[in-house]
Amino acid sequence: MATKIKARKKGNVYEILVLAQHPMETGTRKDKKTKKVVPAHYIQTLDFAINGKNVANVGMGTGVSKNPLVGIRVAGAKSGDKIKVSWKDNKGETGGAESTIK
Repeated sequence: MATKIKARKKGNVYEILVLAQHPMETGTRKDKKTKKVVPAHYIQTLDFAINGKNVANVGMGTGVSKNPLVGIRVAGAKSGDKIKVSWKDNKGETGGAESTIK
């Protein structure tokens, strides 16, 4: 599952947007063909780091839509800084991406 990062300057802070492609299943939806409940499958944690330093942790759950877009604002970031985003879901799967602020 792909994860995309976009950073843009907003005044004196950087806004970091992350799009995580993930099904985000609640565990309550039924498959239309089989009528069986689709098992829960959702991101639990989304972590942001800049230059190896953790700057934000986001707790997520079943109430978040498919392919969530999450944004944070970071003061003190600058052009050339390395952004790393990682996530872990309820099935133990992981993902993430890295980017450089331009």
